[in-house]
Amino acid sequence: MQDFFDDHISENIPNEFVTEFPGGIQLWIKREDLLHPEVSGNKFRKLKYNLIAASEQKHSTLLTFGGAHSNHIAAAAAAGKMFGFKTIGVIRGNELEGNQEKWSPTLKYASSCGMKFHFVSREEYRQKDSTGFINALRHRFGEFYLLPEGGTNYLAIKGCEEILTESDKEFDFICSSVGTGGTLAGLINSSEAHQRVLGFSSLNSDHLQDEVKELVTKSNWEIILNYHFGGYAKVSAGLIEFMNEFHKKYKIKLDPVYTGKLVFGIFELVKRGYFSENSKILAIHTGGLQGIEGMNSFLKKKDLPQIIY
Repeated sequence: MQDFFDDHISENIPNEFVTEFPGGIQLWIKREDLLHPEVSGNKFRKLKYNLIAASEQKHSTLLTFGGAHSNHIAAAAAAGKMFGFKTIGVIRGNELEGNQEKWSPTLKYASSCGMKFHFVSREEYRQKDSTGFINALRHRFGEFYLLPEGGTNYLAIKGCEEILTESDKEFDFICSSVGTGGTLAGLINSSEAHQRVLGFSSLNSDHLQDEVKELVTKSNWEIILNYHFGGYAKVSAGLIEFMNEFHKKYKIKLDPVYTGKLVFGIFELVKRGYFSENSKILAIHTGGLQGIEGMNSFLKKKDLPQIIY
């Protein structure tokens, strides 16, 4: 298993030049979305040491949490199939129980990989980190290796610390989208003293700052809260149009939940004069493209522009 991950994670993950803004400011993107066709981006990084640990501890089952469109659910299901783990997804939204017609493309994909679902109400789901709730799941399903929502734990952070390589020391700014904070924490831990790490929150939340602070020891970072577009998985016509134009011009696909907001935010900060002249910016493409099909279904219902790739 170690060899599998090491074969995919190498210095060959390209840093792709995107554009040079006025003032000599350059934007590059680290194409972590190319790591693997099914377990891509930060999910690949987060799962690496967790799956190795699960194997070493002789676990046969992985259990994790997520919503109906979760990149983590899709990645965990795919990884489980690849490495022979049974997988259980505790899914937010008990209205989906026994109602496969309403399953998202993500759930249908995870199911095709062999993942079994346990649907719970949103109220129950909020108890997902409690000892009582976890014990009840063990009583119901037997022993399992627990992967937190979004995959973030200390082993996930360890994996994300490997995103930056020796060649990335030339960059002045490292930028990433933020959900649970694990990827950002890994980037901060492995960043250089001269670098500024910017996290672009996909959540309408003031708690991320404190949560990330608990995971790092450095202070060369900040979380940007201005480009979440209303909250997790919320989008606007303007964001979708930006993503479509970005792909048309630069031939790079972005996802609407994380990387679309990240790159939109970087462009806006450039306009506002946030970056000094001749700055070199590295944005981390964390994958998540599997969620586009489900988002397009939502956009169609809302009579909003579609993501056209």
